[in-house]
Amino acid sequence: MQEYKNKQELVDEISKRAKLFIDEFSDIPEVDKNKLIEGVERTPAQMIAYQLGWINLILYWEQQEQQGITVKTPHPNYKWNNLGGLYEGFYKRYEEHSLQELCSMFQESEQQIIQLIENNFTNSELFHPGGRKWASSTSVNWPIWKWIHINTVAPFKSFRTKIRKWKKLTSVENDNA
Repeated sequence: MQEYKNKQELVDEISKRAKLFIDEFSDIPEVDKNKLIEGVERTPAQMIAYQLGWINLILYWEQQEQQGITVKTPHPNYKWNNLGGLYEGFYKRYEEHSLQELCSMFQESEQQIIQLIENNFTNSELFHPGGRKWASSTSVNWPIWKWIHINTVAPFKSFRTKIRKWKKLTSVENDNA
């Protein structure tokens, strides 16, 4: 897994990967936002909803902890062994939004996670286990940066590959129609 020297390096990587990811959606027609293509397990709208869901969960965890509320990860209504249900909740939450709205919400969430990193965590809190109770609430006891990385940079990369595959397969499908 990629590691970071400091919070600026993490912020820079989030910004870079988020832009590359979200730019992939600029040429997808609105009518195709919910199109499921064989070989790609999510629609374009679901890919963005997934990202929004996880980023907003991290923001929620931090907000809850700052209010003195014990955080239940991943979500009060879902356990770690029911991530599929959690993802379905993400999709349902964002299903009424246009692709353009989803992209705008993604960019807003990206800025919120960057502000969280810059303003809420010291380097010690960010890079050492135990920086927050929510980050230590599972058996893995990861530092905060790792939670952020696996829910931003890592899926930004993997979903960029998936949306590119989706676009390629959609193009082939349209050519054969």
